[in-house]
Amino acid sequence: MGDVLAGFHAVWEFESDSVLIRYERGIRTPKLFQALGERRVPLSAVEDVRLAPGRRGTVVLRLLPRVGADPLMEAADGQLKEGSDPYRLVLPAERETLAEYYADELKGLLTESGSGPAEHYLVPAPKAPLHFKAYDAKVSFDGAAVQFRWSWTGASSAKWKAGDQSFPVADLTGVEWRSPEVFEGHLRLIRRAAGAGQAAPADQDPAAVVFGLGYGPVHESLPFAAAVLAAVRTRGPVPAVPAAPARRDPPDIAERIRHLGELHQAGLVTDEEFSSKKAELLAEL
Repeated sequence: MGDVLAGFHAVWEFESDSVLIRYERGIRTPKLFQALGERRVPLSAVEDVRLAPGRRGTVVLRLLPRVGADPLMEAADGQLKEGSDPYRLVLPAERETLAEYYADELKGLLTESGSGPAEHYLVPAPKAPLHFKAYDAKVSFDGAAVQFRWSWTGASSAKWKAGDQSFPVADLTGVEWRSPEVFEGHLRLIRRAAGAGQAAPADQDPAAVVFGLGYGPVHESLPFAAAVLAAVRTRGPVPAVPAAPARRDPPDIAERIRHLGELHQAGLVTDEEFSSKKAELLAEL
């Protein structure tokens, strides 16, 4: 097709086998769109194309991705608000005829692309390295392993006792993301060795981090979850940009030791746990 259709917050470029979606940058553009930048969606990843009336004199052209075709949408699990749906293109109502033309053209191409659940991801996942700050930890993913570094101001005593965590992709079977825009948002890593029983609350689970106001926003935590999920599903690390090993600052170590001492004095950690964890922290200087 080789055509371009510009709407609010995004521009769609149509090719014979894909749609390249370029998201705008601006104060009114959803932050998730800005974080994604652009996405190439193969037509083989699309189940259907729909055109419907929008709000306030607009029409909405929307691609419906196949189940299992996009790690971002699988991680989101239906929790995205309508305005943050990366597959929607909102247009002025006067462009409805043009939008209808493109919808019909795309539908004609989909007949050769297959339908039903996809056997593997067809839309590329966000690239590592990625990181964000949750309420109780700093979280990073280098393409091979997920790291949780607990915050002394937010982490529970259970997480402090467990210590900072590292989860190789090979040890994971999935990711559970709960939007920070709803009550008790969190990111939980599903471990291969975990039992089949009920999971501990996210604030007590060393394999989970919790979100709060300003911590773990959608535009940071959802692409992160999608990248980890894609790596888990393909049973291998996603391509990553090499990064220098991080070293902790002495003031940070001192604060963590001080907080550990408070937990020790309160009887929440034993003498042995206190000594062991203190030695680990000092070794990182």
